Amino acid sequence: MNLTTTEGDALDENAILPEYPRPQLVRDSYLNLNGRWQYAIRARVNDETEPTEWDGPILVPFSPESALSGVNRQLTPDQTLWYRRELDLPAGFNVGRLLLHFGAVDSECEVFLDGESVGSHVGGYLPFSIDVTDAIGSGRATLTVAVHDASDTVPASHGKQKLDRGGIWYTAQSGIWQTVWLESVPDAHIERLQLTPQLEAGAVEVTVISEADAQATVVVTAGGQTVAEATVQANSPTRIPLGDVRPWSPEDPFLYDIRVTLGTDEVTSYVGMRSFGTGTDADGVPRLLLNGKPYFHAGVLDQGYWPDGLYTAPSDDALIADIRTMKDLGFTMLRKHIKIEPLRWYAHCDRIGILVWQDMVNGGAPYRPAVITLPAATPVRFRDDRYDLFGRADAAGRAEFRRELHETIELLSNVVSIAMWVPFNEGWGQFDAQEIADEVRALDPTRTIDHASGWHDQGAGDVKSLHVYIRPFRMRRSWREDGRVVVLSEYGGYSYREPGHAFSDKEFGYRRYRSHAELDAAFERLHDAEVIPAVGLGLAATVYTQLSDVEDELNGILTYDRRIVKLTPDVVRRVNARLTAGNTQTPREDPPADARE
Repeated sequence: MNLTTTEGDALDENAILPEYPRPQLVRDSYLNLNGRWQYAIRARVNDETEPTEWDGPILVPFSPESALSGVNRQLTPDQTLWYRRELDLPAGFNVGRLLLHFGAVDSECEVFLDGESVGSHVGGYLPFSIDVTDAIGSGRATLTVAVHDASDTVPASHGKQKLDRGGIWYTAQSGIWQTVWLESVPDAHIERLQLTPQLEAGAVEVTVISEADAQATVVVTAGGQTVAEATVQANSPTRIPLGDVRPWSPEDPFLYDIRVTLGTDEVTSYVGMRSFGTGTDADGVPRLLLNGKPYFHAGVLDQGYWPDGLYTAPSDDALIADIRTMKDLGFTMLRKHIKIEPLRWYAHCDRIGILVWQDMVNGGAPYRPAVITLPAATPVRFRDDRYDLFGRADAAGRAEFRRELHETIELLSNVVSIAMWVPFNEGWGQFDAQEIADEVRALDPTRTIDHASGWHDQGAGDVKSLHVYIRPFRMRRSWREDGRVVVLSEYGGYSYREPGHAFSDKEFGYRRYRSHAELDAAFERLHDAEVIPAVGLGLAATVYTQLSDVEDELNGILTYDRRIVKLTPDVVRRVNARLTAGNTQTPREDPPADARE
């Protein structure tokens, strides 16, 4: 069935995702390049040249496999996807250097201006930029992009994409799937900010990253009132006291605004004062901590797929609606599953107030069923230095995963809401998880780590992470013996086919129900009998599968098109209220402003 979202139906081809794409580092220089481009798909050859004829228009940044792109065509590993559009800079736009930004291109690309290569990138989930000052010359040029995407046929990161889709594996998508944009910066400019809240000290540590050997001015405001101002040396971490701080939490998602000036360059950002960690409750039970207090993470698995846009949401409002709906249902956390979202999604989580567990994107060779499915039914566990067993025999693929791990943590380090890093899931391309956890800890000691979500636990990280679908869940005393926190990081997966809102005739789910009433009763019974009683015994977080249906998976709280909530909202709220009854963060009296929407 050709499913669409309401936002997709209302898509304005002249204003596709026009919002500023980098809320954590805003500069008053922005030229959006989304919209109608030309595309061509050609056989991949060794000596590739730009096509002389084009196949037609494509709406960027929707991948050619998506309905919203207007193409609906699958790119294969033996093909090259070409893009082309004209650039014409507004008068006075260039104030020094011109940076061409791509939010994400899946998965390898080379960029040309007027036929000359200006840069390339490998990796389908992370942003990159190219200095095109010299290449763009007069301000008019032809921009061309060549893309290759081998998807799941190579060890590179591919997430849940699969050319032979089905079950828990989804339609492979390719090419440009996040906003493309230009900005102009002075020669001496701010490249990025590193903002580390130090809640107990009532301060924020600020590092202004720049190639310039210069000083910068940092101003921190709250509600329009200045609370701190400091002069800092570029590239030197500086602690800035804020006084009596207001902690950030899902109940009170208060954000401080930050303005940084270096020479003629000025950027704005924000920070939330919060801390994450682990500790024990009054009974000595290991718990996840938020701002020094035990806090239950009642989460939902969020795949980030859309029926009409695939990896790309049809609008900014669609991103907001998913987050708001889950929070309204009483969830306190979203587990962003095997995908890195556009930066606006994380900013919405910061502002709306919901915790995030961030998965890294899996890669590796084809996975063995004994490794990735057998542990669902039996307690088998393998050492993950057996690279061939886990599809990680390729050393270059392992190195690429480590590079992307570092880049992901750097990219998302300023996100207020991210509470947990999740390097591996269910053995998909897992390797050396204990060493990887140590790397993550060194890169970011301020957050907790789920080193191996689901199974093949190597004894590292902060949590004992369990996936339970096909057998009853019961807490075991042995799970707490190593001192780690016990989390149920996937469970549920109850499916119901909503007539007229299913992707296909197939149905994947761990238990199937035939009416809303049956689904409600089963959901409540599962929590009453198995999950809620475990909280008092040490269960510290849950991740219900899942936010929405995705293709053949019909186990969502929402339908794939986001038009129907399949579970009765009051039932979900009642369950989540019982799970989170012990949370004691202070609600805010004044609602957060909507300025960052």
